[in-house]
Amino acid sequence: MVNQVLEHKLVKNQVFRFVLSAGTGALVDVSAFYLFYHNLLVQHTYHVFSFTVRNSTISLAISFFMGVVVNFLITRYLVFTESKSKPSQQFIRFIAVAIIGFMANLTIVKIMIQEFDVYPPVARIIAILSLFFASYFIHKVFSFSLSLRHAS
Repeated sequence: MVNQVLEHKLVKNQVFRFVLSAGTGALVDVSAFYLFYHNLLVQHTYHVFSFTVRNSTISLAISFFMGVVVNFLITRYLVFTESKSKPSQQFIRFIAVAIIGFMANLTIVKIMIQEFDVYPPVARIIAILSLFFASYFIHKVFSFSLSLRHAS
């Protein structure tokens, strides 16, 4: 009985649902990053247009986008369900926040890899965890146009 009450409270809690949503998106992101970094992008650098880009940067760009799409879908349909904003507006705002988040992630990952010699998949996880809480509040208020007053 106590477990059922606790489970019900957790399922009803918006922050908990966001943790699950972001966690699922992060799992997709990190798994894809690992797959691209180790198996699909086998060269250390690639030439994209007139730039030389590391495989870790390309892996991050692809995996991050995959994680964002999964995260948006779960967040829209399971976390911030009370939002009255149009889905297209939510997605555009979510992507805008994601682009800023991508730049922050890219900066953190590059610093971790290049300055501290951290293993790239571990650097990716550190970047995700460091930006999680800001993401919740920004998406709630900006992407889904909801008040901070009701967090459950």
